[in-house]
Amino acid sequence: MILRLAIASLFARALTVGMTILAIALSVALFLGVEKIRTGAKASFADTISGTDLIVGARSGSVQLLLYSVFRIGNATNNVTWQSYQDIAARSEVDWIVPISLGDSHRQFRVMGTSVAFFEHYKYRQGRSLEVANGAILSDLFDTVIGADVAAVLGYEIGDPIIVAHGLASFAEHKDQPFRVSGILKKTGTPIDRTVIVSMEAIEAIHVDWQGGAQVQGQATPADELRQMELTPKAVTAALVGVKSPLQIFRLQRAINDYGQEPLLAILPGVALQELWGIVGIAETALLGVSFMVVVTALIGMMATIFSSLNERRREMAIFRAMGARPATILSMLVLEAVVMAALGALLGLGLLYLGLFIGQPILDREFGLWLVIDPPSLREGWVMLAVIAAGAIVSLVPAIRAYRLSVADGMVVKT
Repeated sequence: MILRLAIASLFARALTVGMTILAIALSVALFLGVEKIRTGAKASFADTISGTDLIVGARSGSVQLLLYSVFRIGNATNNVTWQSYQDIAARSEVDWIVPISLGDSHRQFRVMGTSVAFFEHYKYRQGRSLEVANGAILSDLFDTVIGADVAAVLGYEIGDPIIVAHGLASFAEHKDQPFRVSGILKKTGTPIDRTVIVSMEAIEAIHVDWQGGAQVQGQATPADELRQMELTPKAVTAALVGVKSPLQIFRLQRAINDYGQEPLLAILPGVALQELWGIVGIAETALLGVSFMVVVTALIGMMATIFSSLNERRREMAIFRAMGARPATILSMLVLEAVVMAALGALLGLGLLYLGLFIGQPILDREFGLWLVIDPPSLREGWVMLAVIAAGAIVSLVPAIRAYRLSVADGMVVKT
């Protein structure tokens, strides 16, 4: 009986009720959407590098090593000698190892020297491999493979020349040894998108005629001659390591950290990523706070709507009372109306969220490399919706109690 009266009353005020439901739906969709983006961003952040067991570099801090080796932020305190790199590669625990050489740049994009094995072993987003959108990977000494953002921002195509600058933000360029774009990688949403990749031998080749950060006056070795030279690297900036068995990770890490020839540091990427997220992840708390306040604002708006309708419904309430409805019945009806509005708003908000996910998922993945998983509503989302419905019932108690206390005579008096 009360439910039928509540639904009939809601239909009688369809426009106002509809706007209230829409406000709640948008706030719920925003709150759940922020939560989806938060978890998606955290997962994408954690999946920047996967399948790599250890990252090795000169001894510094774990976050610093992660920043310059994976995110191309900052610089190494020192390099790792080639002999130390070979010693690590020769250990029985090592399944594969990939060198990384950093230091040069191209128009504010970092240049990374590595081996062809990098394209085989570097994984992201839970095991996805790098894919070439156009062209091919390194084949010639002066070939380069560029990330999707490099190609988009600078407008590069296959075959275009690239001049590498010596160091970061430097005006000294290796103009005598230009590279050629041989491949453009697909968008990954990782720092690879903003990286110019060349071979380790190419890094050595462009520095053959350089000394002390500048080119030796009057010295320029021809490219064909460079291709015939022994270009074994003297040092690497860092190395990505995969082990044969997960049980050997900590033993290898301890051996590298205790390496006697030079101070080295081996870190677990997952642990370092969690440390880094703890530093930068405070923004997620701010986002949740903002979206929570939006939900609260919508609920307060619903309470204001019920309050504003009470004056118009005074006569309706008085008639109910005159027909024998108890004050508790009036209170229950108003609370039930609020619960119905909150429930419809929460369900509509959930529907808007999944509609937005289906539309926005490929766009966010393509443009920002942010992968939002579309899966059934979780228990957490269910609790959020129940909390919204419960909060709707609670905020409706204030106007409901006021209506409860109105007398029959008050509703029959015409107020001017």
